[in-house]
Amino acid sequence: MQQKWAEFQGRIEDDRLVTGQGRYVADVTYDGTLTGVAVRAPVAHALIKGIDASAALAVPGVLAVFTAADIAADGIEDFPSGVALPGADGKPAFPARRPVLARDRIRAVGEPVAFVVAETAEAAEAAAELVSIEMDDLPAIVTPEAALAKDADRIWDGAMANVAYIWKKGDANKADAAAAEAAHVVRFASKVSRVNALSLEPRGALGLVDPDGRLVLHAANQSPHNLKGGLAAMLKVPAAQVRVIAGDVGGSFGMKSGTYPEDVLVLFAARRLKRPVRWISERRESFLADDHGRDMGIEASLSLDKDGRFLALKVDFTVNVGAYLSGRSLFMVNNIGGIAGVYRIGAIAASITGVYTNTMTNAPYRGAGRPEATYTIERLIDLAAGEMGIDPFELRRRNLVAPASMPYDTGFVFTYDCGEFEGLMVDAARVADRAGFAARRKASAERGLMRGIGIANPIEVAGGPFTKPAKDVTRIEVSEEGRVKVTAGAMSTGQGLETMMIDLVAAHLGVARDRIDYAFGDTDDLPHGRGNGGSSAAPVGASATLLTVQKVIAAGRVIAADMLDASPAEIDFADGRFPLRGTNRSVSLAEVAARAKDKSPKGLVEMAEFMPPTVTFPNGCHICEVEIDPETGTTRIDRYTVVEDIGTVLNAKLAHGQIQGGVAMGVGQALGEVIQYDSESGQLVTGSFMDYQMPRADEMPGVHLTTRPVPTKVNPLGVKGVGEAGTVGSMVAVINAICDALSPLGIKHIEMPATPARVWAAIEAAKARSGEA
Repeated sequence: MQQKWAEFQGRIEDDRLVTGQGRYVADVTYDGTLTGVAVRAPVAHALIKGIDASAALAVPGVLAVFTAADIAADGIEDFPSGVALPGADGKPAFPARRPVLARDRIRAVGEPVAFVVAETAEAAEAAAELVSIEMDDLPAIVTPEAALAKDADRIWDGAMANVAYIWKKGDANKADAAAAEAAHVVRFASKVSRVNALSLEPRGALGLVDPDGRLVLHAANQSPHNLKGGLAAMLKVPAAQVRVIAGDVGGSFGMKSGTYPEDVLVLFAARRLKRPVRWISERRESFLADDHGRDMGIEASLSLDKDGRFLALKVDFTVNVGAYLSGRSLFMVNNIGGIAGVYRIGAIAASITGVYTNTMTNAPYRGAGRPEATYTIERLIDLAAGEMGIDPFELRRRNLVAPASMPYDTGFVFTYDCGEFEGLMVDAARVADRAGFAARRKASAERGLMRGIGIANPIEVAGGPFTKPAKDVTRIEVSEEGRVKVTAGAMSTGQGLETMMIDLVAAHLGVARDRIDYAFGDTDDLPHGRGNGGSSAAPVGASATLLTVQKVIAAGRVIAADMLDASPAEIDFADGRFPLRGTNRSVSLAEVAARAKDKSPKGLVEMAEFMPPTVTFPNGCHICEVEIDPETGTTRIDRYTVVEDIGTVLNAKLAHGQIQGGVAMGVGQALGEVIQYDSESGQLVTGSFMDYQMPRADEMPGVHLTTRPVPTKVNPLGVKGVGEAGTVGSMVAVINAICDALSPLGIKHIEMPATPARVWAAIEAAKARSGEA
């Protein structure tokens, strides 16, 4: 079967997407569609004393200006919190619920306060500028440090000390005892910066009431079935009365996985005004109002014996939750198991404290806690190696979990089912020519540049959540003409899932690619579906597709047996035909489908679910080399090598593309990307691409990628997942390389983003300390 995959390497959807034939939310239109524009909070923290919409309503073409009072009149409540963890007082966390429209208090700049609906976008935008909000400003708190200060104002009256939740795991006493006896303890304090997903397609939503009275939402969303359930609960209607349609989605990265106020608002307005209502985010709104990602402080220690064996790991994370709390706020809790890395560690203990601030909500962003966990353990190892005089590569290698130890219980959260971690490191060192690094460093120095090498061994959980993996479903229909329609619960947001699923079906059914149609994203098509997220499409979604194919073949075998006057046990299947074993007689898949249609209007249609018994663990080794110009602080990535174990590789080009894109996101955060708020006013400082440093194509390294598959037995395909692999390892691999380059100056650590200004300042400060300045 692997040989057949080689025939199907081009991305099927690309012809449609690159020629302007994609169908995004902004492309969907109905007669009489209105435009909605959100009036956003101009300050970070204030009491709302009143809203005057009279001038806005006077603008020609404006039909309505909705406020929180209108939302309440329809019985729509705030978004649920759904967090059962304790707060600072040990009692259940205060449910800091996000309103659809800010009601009596603004808690973050950019949150919606009113919603203008008009005949045209021009009228709606002009009217939105005229809505007047009377406010009494309050002090803004934008960092966890400020929020946790003893004299800090409370963002929520019910949240003691501005603490949103507290989570703990592991034996802290055991870790402390190990540290007390350790030959060496390395301590590390750092911050993982706040970033924005900034997908190519901004968010958007179009709501309407169909002729049957059902609420229909076209949305740029990665999990349409989850969105359907969330909308039904918010709008207080049965789930059957809601339909969500997600067509082509131009990137998501976790940011588009939740239910947003604008999703509710367009349906609310459509129901009120009895006309379709569309809202499309502008890029400036993306910076302000999309859920942000990362943003946490780290206090960590790693204890080692005299030989460099890992005895204990202790980590405390302080997560900036933002202004509101939901299940999406727990991304670090859900993926903290990654702090164990691929290493044998005697004792592990960790805590996570979520903290409220006057900033936009913080939620999953590609990796969603996995890059932060990997950053913690991999930075600690480099620091320990430096302090103990051990090669960082060797220190990692001597602490790896061996294949013979599988399955391996980390003693903290995860149990790994399989992996060859040392093999990955050895392969990566060979591919990266690690042995030649010293010569390259010398050559760089001769040109006045500082060269460094960084290593990271990421491992991430996929196909979860790890506590209870979710299932997925696929339906396959075969027509009398032999065309195959695949309807998948897995949702593509640009990864190439259409290609992956069609190739999978083509290879197993023996049907040409151009005879297979693919559908996704419409909640009316399937009873449920995972959508997209957590690197689940291949391990869960594709496995559901494989099981469905097998059911189609099994059902076809029964029909073919009837057609050939034989028993099903005598019927084989290959290359789209059902031959009777031992004869030259056979029937085609199309003929079998036609017979099925004769027997039943349903025809040859099968559906299957796949529920993984547990999660999978993609893992790899990243090696990054950088050159730094000490005169400017500019960092250039010269070489980047990745060897990944993603299990069975279904499509090498798609996998490489996912890893390349993931590396780019990690590199972007390491070198430049950061969401910053003014510490006093709470205003967003990095609110456009003029201020937010997105990586450019010419700054991205050419990733030298190879795979070393160790198939998992968790699913029938042996795949582990690939969507987040590149991001999980790249952020820390780059920072490790930069710190290695700066180490001759006595610089042990530099915070992200390692901008030229920050790197240059660190170099100048080091020179001043040594008397060189």
